[in-house]
Amino acid sequence: MSTPTKAAVDEATVNAFTALALGETELLERMASLREELRQESTLDPRSFSLVKIAALVAVDAPPASYLMQVTAALASGASPRDILGVLTAIAPQVGMPRVVAAAPEIMLALELDLPDGTSS
Repeated sequence: MSTPTKAAVDEATVNAFTALALGETELLERMASLREELRQESTLDPRSFSLVKIAALVAVDAPPASYLMQVTAALASGASPRDILGVLTAIAPQVGMPRVVAAAPEIMLALELDLPDGTSS
């Protein structure tokens, strides 16, 4: 078995992690600002924009951490948990049931729901 190597981390990345760890939110605020700029350019209303982003996460089999931010944003923009379920139903034929099934626990966690026994995230 090989010994893990230490990842090379540039100074800007270290500084960003340090700022986040200290509760400095400038980086998060810039990301939120960029999100709003992209939403405006899309001409979609905030609710539709958020639901489309969730659909895209499922389609690309996104990592679990991605769902928390997008589900939170969708709820904040007026989408309901039932709307999110509707997105999964709508995209299942195109993205495939395995991706929808894989996304379901991540969305449940983002909605602060308990996962059923035998389910892992």
